[in-house]
Amino acid sequence: MDHSTIQYTHCPFCQSDDIHPVLAATDYTVSRETYEIWHCGTCTSRFTQQVPDAAHIGPYYRSQNYISHSDTARGIVNRLYHIVRSHTLRQKKKMINRLSQKSTGRLLDIGAGTGAFAATMQDAGWQVTGLEPDDTARQQALQKHGLQLLSPDTLYTLAPGSFDVITLWHVLEHVHDLHGYFKRFGELLKPGGVLIIAVPNYTSRDAETYGQYWAAWDVPRHLYHFSPKGMGILAGNHGFRCRSILPMWFDAFYVSMLSEKYRGNRWGLIRACWKGMMSNIVSFTDKTRCSSVIYVLEK
Repeated sequence: MDHSTIQYTHCPFCQSDDIHPVLAATDYTVSRETYEIWHCGTCTSRFTQQVPDAAHIGPYYRSQNYISHSDTARGIVNRLYHIVRSHTLRQKKKMINRLSQKSTGRLLDIGAGTGAFAATMQDAGWQVTGLEPDDTARQQALQKHGLQLLSPDTLYTLAPGSFDVITLWHVLEHVHDLHGYFKRFGELLKPGGVLIIAVPNYTSRDAETYGQYWAAWDVPRHLYHFSPKGMGILAGNHGFRCRSILPMWFDAFYVSMLSEKYRGNRWGLIRACWKGMMSNIVSFTDKTRCSSVIYVLEK
C-alpha cells in the first residue's frame, strides 16, 4: 500500500528519547505487512513504528473481518463476540450509572462503531453524542439504531463543559492526535465528570503467552500499546488522575481465540479458552494483568 508513514524519534506518550524496538508484529487482518513495536524505558508505553499517517490509514480498516466497523457475525469468534456483547452492554450501562452517580446525563462516545453502546445508553435515558470516522459504521448505526453519528472532527467544535461522561471503548489506541484528544477531554467534561478509557494491556498474561502473535497488537491500526504505568503518566500529564482500573474479563478469551488463529492453530478454540482462563486467573488478584482494562479517570 502506498502511504506516508510516521517514524518516531521520541516516545509519543512522554517525549523521552529512551526508546528501542522490542518485537515485530504482522497485520493479519488486511495487509500482511510487518511492523516494529518499540518500547519507552521512561514511561513503559509502547508504540508501532512506521504507521500510516491519519490521511493514509483508511485502507487498513477495510476488511469484512473488522468487527467494530462491519458488525460481522461471520466465523465462530465473531459469533461468540456478539453473544457476549449483549451481556457486556448491560454491564457497561450499570457501570456508567455507578461511576457517574447519575441515571441520566450527557455522554460523549468516541469511536462509536456501529452504535450498539450509544444506542443502549440513549435507550436508558442518556443524551448521547457519538463520533465515528468510518462511513460504513455510521450507516450501520443509522440503519440499526436510528443514530446519527458525527465525524471525529466534531470533537474540536463541541462546547466546553458539555458532558458528564466521555467513553472510549478500544478507541484511544487508534487516535493519531493523542495529546490533542486528551486536552479536549479536559475541556469537554463538566466539573466532576468521568473519562472512561478501555484499551488492550500489553502487560497482560495473554500478551506474554502469545508474544508477536498476540492479536491485540493489531498493527498498524493500533498506534499505541498501553501499560497501566504509562496510562497513569499520560493521564497525569494532562491533569487527570486514575480513580480505578477495572478488568474486561471476556477480552482474554476473544484475544486468545484470534491469537491462536494467527499462530496457525485453526482448531485452537479449547486451547484459547484455557489460555484466556489462565490470563484471568492471574488478573483476579492483580487487575493490571488483565487482557484489556478500563481506566476510570477524573480531573
